[in-house]
This record gives sequence, C-alpha cells and structure tokens, in this order.
Amino acid sequence: MTEKRLRQSLIYRGKIISLEKQEVLLPSGRLAEREIVRHPGAVAILAINEEGEVLIEEQYRAALDETIWEIPAGKLEPGESILTCAQRELLEETGYEATQWKHLHSFYTSPGFCDEVVHLFLAESLVKKEAKPEFDEEITTQFFSRERLAALLKPGRTCDGKTLLALYYLIARVGATHASPLLAPGSVS
Repeated sequence: MTEKRLRQSLIYRGKIISLEKQEVLLPSGRLAEREIVRHPGAVAILAINEEGEVLIEEQYRAALDETIWEIPAGKLEPGESILTCAQRELLEETGYEATQWKHLHSFYTSPGFCDEVVHLFLAESLVKKEAKPEFDEEITTQFFSRERLAALLKPGRTCDGKTLLALYYLIARVGATHASPLLAPGSVS
C-alpha cells in the first residue's frame, strides 16, 4: 500500500511551513497528485495546578479569524528536544514552569495533507514565573475548573484537536482512577 514518488516540487517555503507538490504512482498503476504541507512539529502542554484546574490560553487565530481557548503549545526549533520545547513554550506563553513532566502521546494533526506531529505533555507542580511571549503573541491565560472545561466539550462547539485530545485524556484518566479532582465521572456530557 505504498505510492511511488515520481516527481516533487517545492511550491512555497515560509518561516514555519513549506508546501510541496508530488506526482505519485499508485499501487493500482494510476497517476495522482499530492499537495503536502511540511511542518517541523510541535508540542502541546496539559498544565494542571494543585487544585486540579487546567491552564488554558485565549488567543486570536488568524487562520480561523477568531479567538479561541486552547492549551499551551508551540513549534519545535531545529535540534530542540520535545521536552525542552514543552518547557520553553509553557514558560514563554504562560509564565509557568512545572517540576513534573510526562510525555502522554504524539499524534499527527492532519495526515491527509500535512506531516505535522504534536507531542502532548502533562505538566504538574506548577511554579509561577514571568511570561516571555514572542513579539507577535498576545495571549491571556486562565485556570479552568472542571465545569468550565466541560463547556469546551459541549456538542456543537468547535475546539482545536490538541485541546480536545488533552481534555479527553483527563476524562479517561479520571475514569481509570476515580481519584482525580480534574473531571468527575459524568461531569462532561
């Protein structure tokens, strides 16, 4: 079930992504074209305070032309480890450091056209420092209680994938342990 790449051309190279066009030979013998977005990868951080509240950011997203709530995240720099990136992004965007880190999962965001991989981390035992956002980032942060988190998961509400995955991880964790104050079983409908 593999495709043979016959030709490849770079259409666009930006500071974050590039776009390439490929002509491929399918296993059936037919020719097809692929447009592929190349991305260096990213991290996302599920940061939880001592009260079991989740740190959520609010920021405007130009691609959506709207302001959304999401967990902290950011792009990997060349040669940077995923843990170092997660630690850097949490501090830059939120002003928090964490003393406990756990890599939860890595996932493709949209493998039909993009090779971006996001590495999801759990960050606990938070310590407040000073935020150092990049010049073009205007971010506000708040800790969300389980009731406010449940509102993000309401049917009909659009939420970004990394935040959905992180919140559903919390629901699964609570269901497995029944000891976490994060989301009580049945609190999200």
